[in-house]
This record gives sequence, structure tokens and C-alpha cells, in this order.
Amino acid sequence: MSKPTYHEVNPLVRIRESSLLSKDTFERLVAADDLEQVSQILSNTVYQDYLGENFAYHFEQNLNHDIENTISELIDLAPEKEVIWIYTMRYTFHNLKVLTKAQVLDQDYDYLCIYDGFYDIDTLKSAIKTGVSQLPEDLMASILEVREYLEESKVIQGIDVIYDRAFLRMQRKIGEQLGYPELLDEIIGFIDLTNIITAGRGIVQNRSQAFMTGVLSSCGSIDKEELLRFCKEDEATFVDYLLNSTYGELLQEALRNNKLNFHLLEKIKDNFLTDHYVHATSVAFGPLPLLAYLNAKEVETKNLRTIIVGKRSGFTNQEIKERMRLTYDL
Repeated sequence: MSKPTYHEVNPLVRIRESSLLSKDTFERLVAADDLEQVSQILSNTVYQDYLGENFAYHFEQNLNHDIENTISELIDLAPEKEVIWIYTMRYTFHNLKVLTKAQVLDQDYDYLCIYDGFYDIDTLKSAIKTGVSQLPEDLMASILEVREYLEESKVIQGIDVIYDRAFLRMQRKIGEQLGYPELLDEIIGFIDLTNIITAGRGIVQNRSQAFMTGVLSSCGSIDKEELLRFCKEDEATFVDYLLNSTYGELLQEALRNNKLNFHLLEKIKDNFLTDHYVHATSVAFGPLPLLAYLNAKEVETKNLRTIIVGKRSGFTNQEIKERMRLTYDL
């Protein structure tokens, strides 16, 4: 069977891209003196309907609705729905973590869930509670693994470990099934960077090799055993290894004075995704332009939230800028 094409979808995506905020607009938003000036700048954008009285206190909720609508629209548009789930799967697994912990602790954490466009809260709750569901086999397997773990242990952290490992495994599997080399390259890079950050935290926290074996993924391009050998090494040795690795140039800003800057590492990981999609904007076929738009919209939402919350909380312009993710003009 021939693979669905994107030659009709991508021109529609290009039209949607025209509504994204430019770098210049973001620079003016960061430099705005107050929230009133922010509102004036946004009044000529697609966000103009969100600028009522006390808009700053409702803006985050409106942004959530906006990104939910975008995800739903792109799912309808995409020839292969799994392409969108590759992106929103992080929210599926976030929700599984939240809802599993809610059940263990007998709490209601529904408000912490994030829309993923595929699996509603009630469906996930039922699967977690009963161990039976029509969810995809691999997704259900991760739920059953957590259920089995909880029969023997009540350590909440184990829930995160199992779901995080399953998330990366499913990313790699679906990426291989879709068969787009550029998309698979992005997925493998994301897994590598996640492993690097996880290993770094483990080294700094002096975690055991047994713990590290459980939290690191085997689905990236960096051999898991290669990372595990640093369990008995210090932070400076791991930093030196990273600087001389294939990711050295990408990570060097976060590797200063033999120390790992985890805030910068997380920011670099997010920006890696954006930068990867930047190179896809000239591609006429394949799913990357679709994902580039979804990523750009997600980054735009995060940056607007950062600006609004920052202005509302009295952060300096520099503090706001440091917290923002990479934007680009598509």
C-alpha cells in the first residue's frame, strides 16, 4: 500500500503559518513596559479576542483552548494521525503519570492533565483502574507494567520511571513504522538528549548503577552501557565526555566550568526540536512541515505564557527573555 502524501496538506499548513507571531513581535512584547502595552501589541494578531478586561488573568486558559483547537484541527488534517501523536504523546504519558498517582493517593488531579487529542481522561482512568482497555497494545502494556510494579512497591517515583521509559520506546517504534528518515533523526536526537540529561542528574545526585539502568533508555543512538559507565565518575568527567561527543557543540553553552547547567540543557533540548523543524520548512512532501507548524504554535504558546506571567509577576525583560524558547519565522 502506498504511503499517504502531504502534497495537498502542506500548502494548507503554509497558510496557517502566516498567523504565527514574528520574532520582531516577540521582541516588542518582551520590551513592553507593562501589560497594557502587551495588549496593544497583541491587538492586531490572532490573539485579539483574548484581550478583554483583566486579560492577563485569563490569558493562560485562553492559550490552552487555542492550542487544543490547533491539535484537533491538525489531527483532522494529517494523512497519518500517528504523526501528530508523535508530538502529543508526551502529554498522553504526562496524563498517565498524573492519573496513576491520583489513584494511588486517592486524589483528584484531573486539572493537571493536558489535552493530547487522542485519549480522554476517563478512558485513561478506566485503563489504570481495571487493567482492561481498547488502548493501543504498547500503551496498555506500560499501564500494566505500572500496575504490576505498584503491587510490590508504593514508591511513587517508580511510576515516572516506567512511563518515561515506555514513552521513549514508543517514540522510536512509531518513528520507525512511519518510515520518514528526518522524523526518525529528530526522535533519536530527542532520546539522546533526554538520556544525557537523565544521566547527568543521576551523576550529580550520586545515584546507583541499578537506578540508572532503570531510568535510561536503550532506544537512542548513544549506547546505554556507555552512559552507565559514568555512574562511578564525577560530574567533571561526564562534562568532558559530552564536550567531545557528537553533541558537544550543541551542548557546550550548558557545560561550563566542569558543571552541568540543567536549566540550559532542558532549554537546548526544546530548541533542538525547533531547530530541527526549521530545516523542514522548505520540504514540500512528508510530515515535517506539519510538525514544524505544530511545534511553532506550541513554542509560541509557551513564550506568550512566559511573557504574560513574567510581566504580571514583575520580572525584568532580561529574566523573561532568558526563560523563552527559540522562535523562528516560518
